Amino acid sequence: MKKVEKSIELAGRTLKLSTGRLAEQAGGAVLASYGETFVLATVVSQDLGRELDYFPMTVDYQERLYAGGRIKGSKWVKREGRPTDEEILSGRLIDRSLRPLFPKTYKKDVQLIVMVLSVDLQNDPSILAGIAASAAVAVSPIPWKGPVAVLRVGLNKGKYLINPTDEEMEESELDLITSATKDAIVMIEAGAKQATEIQVLEGIKIAQSEAGKVISLIEDLAKEVGTEKEKYEEIKPSTKIVNQVKKLVEDKIEGLVKCMVMCEGVSSDFNDLVASVSDNFEDRDKKFVAEIIDSLKKDYIRNMTLKGKRADGRKHDEIRQLSAEVGVLPRTHGSAIFARGQTQVLTVATLGAPSLGQLIESAEGEEAKQYMHHYSMPPYATGETGRIGSPNRREIGHGALAERALTPVIPDEEIFPYAIRVVSEVMSSNGSSSMASVCGSTLSLMDAGVPLKEPVSGIAMGLMIEDDKNYAILSDIMGFEDFNGDMDFKVAGTQRGITAMQLDVKTLKLNTRILEKALEQAKVGRDHILKFMLKTLGQYRETVSSHAPKIKLIKVPVEKIGELIGPGGKNIKRIIAETGAQIDVNDDGSVFISATTNEAVKEGVTRVEAITKEPLPGEIYKGVVKRIQPFGAFVEILPGREGMVHVSDMSEEYVKDPSDIINVGQNVEVRVKEVDEMGRLNLSLMLDPGFDLRKEEKRKEKRGNERRFDKSGARPSRGGPHFPTSRFLRNDKRNSRG
Repeated sequence: MKKVEKSIELAGRTLKLSTGRLAEQAGGAVLASYGETFVLATVVSQDLGRELDYFPMTVDYQERLYAGGRIKGSKWVKREGRPTDEEILSGRLIDRSLRPLFPKTYKKDVQLIVMVLSVDLQNDPSILAGIAASAAVAVSPIPWKGPVAVLRVGLNKGKYLINPTDEEMEESELDLITSATKDAIVMIEAGAKQATEIQVLEGIKIAQSEAGKVISLIEDLAKEVGTEKEKYEEIKPSTKIVNQVKKLVEDKIEGLVKCMVMCEGVSSDFNDLVASVSDNFEDRDKKFVAEIIDSLKKDYIRNMTLKGKRADGRKHDEIRQLSAEVGVLPRTHGSAIFARGQTQVLTVATLGAPSLGQLIESAEGEEAKQYMHHYSMPPYATGETGRIGSPNRREIGHGALAERALTPVIPDEEIFPYAIRVVSEVMSSNGSSSMASVCGSTLSLMDAGVPLKEPVSGIAMGLMIEDDKNYAILSDIMGFEDFNGDMDFKVAGTQRGITAMQLDVKTLKLNTRILEKALEQAKVGRDHILKFMLKTLGQYRETVSSHAPKIKLIKVPVEKIGELIGPGGKNIKRIIAETGAQIDVNDDGSVFISATTNEAVKEGVTRVEAITKEPLPGEIYKGVVKRIQPFGAFVEILPGREGMVHVSDMSEEYVKDPSDIINVGQNVEVRVKEVDEMGRLNLSLMLDPGFDLRKEEKRKEKRGNERRFDKSGARPSRGGPHFPTSRFLRNDKRNSRG
């Protein structure tokens, strides 16, 4: 096996591609490295021995935990299991980048397997995986129109960054992944902190410019490997058969299109027409009938659209009828129904304690998510029967897109300390259900009382193109236009800017000039939809639902965390058991106290502060006498925190024995007199220079016990620690210890 290695400098780091070292029996195998991140991509094709009407390509992206020097956290399962959502999303990104470049008539089974072998916590393996997959196909015998380059662009303080490191991405205003050939944009996946259309477009242009370097690298590698591309027979119907089918159906195409406009995908009318026309041909020619009718239908739609009229009669920039409702489910925390034409989505928002956020384990470490978005589209949404079970790749992808669209406007944890889960249930689908999910989710979150930074709307844009001068950009595409068009471009954002984008194409004619016009048209559509949404609910609810948990965030000194938790969790478990509140403690000293009632939350806050609060001179506490010594007594004023009352601080009069004043177990009020350099507390029973516990008891006896002490001799509680007036803070020279 011939070993070939090529490399370039890209964004200050070495991008290296090599083949001939691993997986020699694969059709194509490339080991790619960028920094200390290593990825192996392999591709194999196989003839399935049967005719298919689709291209059966699969992409499996696998991230091994050993790549980051990690072992699975589960005590019982140590091996990687089914793909994680993040692996599925990375696999979809590669699939969407490569699929448009394969010949439409190539029907062999193609499997791409991409394995992450090493991660350096700086260079994103999913970007490198896209480059490695492109290179693997390039050096294989499989025919295609590549290569394609996959690059990430960030934006930090006005400066664009190519393939920014993980550290740089933390501060980036833009996360733009672009797949491009030398001449066309093939795929876009983006998230942004309300970036403008101009900023996004400039990032796309920079990505396409830099893509040329990566494409040249892959071409050099493939040229030196020298694998001859596979010759395959492109079976086409004869002109005679095409003309015969055309003659039989040309007067039926318009009616077929009108019927299919109302449906998602291929309707029964199409199948019925194919069956009736096929009866006029011999068996060997029947296989071409569906292909010819589909081609005639697409030509009809394309010609009509390019002349200014869409299949459902709308103008190019016209949006279907909108409707929206909020608060539709009484016991949920927030709910909404949003509809656009035949696409209808029910969205439900649920609030929970911070500990209910999702913890994601990968080779790069663990990550916690406060906001989660899940998308579900059952078969009835398109009037079909089908499988019900775990989410498929499309559902995971659509949920991730909606999550990315809303994440930039979710309030910070310090402002709204809740874990948030939104579920989008697609009730009916005829185009752009993912963007309807974004709109519905915004309304359900506002209905739940989540203080969004800005409301978000979304729209799906389409394209019919003949060439660079003859094309039509379509707003709010139906499923029919998505199926028969050249582009599916989803854009979500606020009035200020874009929060998420996703682009898939079926053509290699898309350039930045067309994208610029599509972004401008999408902005008009988004603003129109957002204006309608705000008529339904103008701002978020002032309070969360009465059925939602109540949560309070407080900060405690980091050095007090151990004291709060206690040995073996003793202290925090006691608070949880006695108050009924859930308490979550973060390493930075953030403590989240949640419960079903405000009273339980308040009690939990009081108990936590009682343990973690640092006593200050002058403060008064109710405490319990723990020990008595000849020189004084030790009083516990907070759980586990004691101070000493010297005999000279018990009374203005001479005290021979502390037991003459107080007893073990007695509840007493004390004033913090001093906190010494070692943190020890010096306390006084004289709350005020003029106060004397012994004299006070005698005065009360004379007044007929008008203010009674309890059986232990303690005064009635005044409700926890509080600050005395300024006179209590003066130095008490009369009670010095000499």
